[in-house]
Amino acid sequence: MASQQATQNPFRPTAGAEPPQLIGRAGLLDEFSYGLQIRSGAPGLLTIFTGARGIGKTVMLGEAEDIARAQGWLVVSETATIGFLGRIGEAMRSAAEELGKGPKGRKITGIGAAGFSITSQLAPAQQLGWRQLGEQLLQLLEEKRTGLIITLDEIHGANRDELAQLAAFVQHFIRQGLPIALLFAGLPAAVSDLLNEGVATFLRRADRIDLHAAAIREVEDSYLATFASLEHPISPKLIRKAAKSTGGYPFLIQLVGYHLWQVAESKETPLTEAGVDLALAAAHRKNTRVVLAAALATASPKDIDFLQAMSEDDGPSSTAEIGMRLGDAKNTIGNYRARLIDAGLIQPAGRGLIDFAIPGLREYVVGI
Repeated sequence: MASQQATQNPFRPTAGAEPPQLIGRAGLLDEFSYGLQIRSGAPGLLTIFTGARGIGKTVMLGEAEDIARAQGWLVVSETATIGFLGRIGEAMRSAAEELGKGPKGRKITGIGAAGFSITSQLAPAQQLGWRQLGEQLLQLLEEKRTGLIITLDEIHGANRDELAQLAAFVQHFIRQGLPIALLFAGLPAAVSDLLNEGVATFLRRADRIDLHAAAIREVEDSYLATFASLEHPISPKLIRKAAKSTGGYPFLIQLVGYHLWQVAESKETPLTEAGVDLALAAAHRKNTRVVLAAALATASPKDIDFLQAMSEDDGPSSTAEIGMRLGDAKNTIGNYRARLIDAGLIQPAGRGLIDFAIPGLREYVVGI
């Protein structure tokens, strides 16, 4: 039996779980952190994270929440499923009731009515109640020199009526000079649609952060530091191989690290290349099930044709060459290119060039 490791596996390859190290994201939340000090109207307090599935959008929301809590801000964290606006209202009600128990009659008024409906659109009376409650809560937080941060994940699945209502409420609070922050996360296509809709034009002023893969060298350095705590550290050569296999993709960084640690702690001796290959195969199989299949769930047959034409190249593809392979007109190819970029499946790779945005997608579409 292998000896018991003193350190527990630090990798967490599940959606939104906090990684042992935040790789390749240095400085991205500086504007947000600075905005917390200003507390009202600062650009970083209105931020949208976009990027492909598994690129770390949810993790960035969690990091922002931790920063805000450390500065005493109230955090309301939601996912954009039906009824999120009502759930945010109920969270605000609970916080306002708690804060309103202070001395000198500071108990909040007007929140004893029935709860907010958990539907895709609040009734007019509830909209008014939601706004009044928000004002009262934010005024209490203003007195304490803190504020409220609302985070909303997966806006690609959100009801547009609810998003429009939330945007209108937050815009009102900002105009009132109240301490409010709103952070979104979603796929590029959903964010583009949201910003192009007239109901949420003020969100165009949001600080949009497009997340990309981390540098392989940063992944390698992180792995070297993390795996050094193993009883039998993994050789730098094999660490480099594992880092390269992630493509700098945050979810794969966690998956590869998790399975590499799992195999390593089961051995009485240092890992061989065969052991590393076993871990990498397990990680990439799960990435295929969890990320790649989901990413292509809404792709049309023409989208698949486009991706398969790209897969014939070993690296970045020329859009002109893709057009010749498919026999489609230039404007048609341009439309598919834009749609696949918005879907987070491909990304620009230079003038006239595109590449796959998710590691393993090239190999996956070949077998479809």
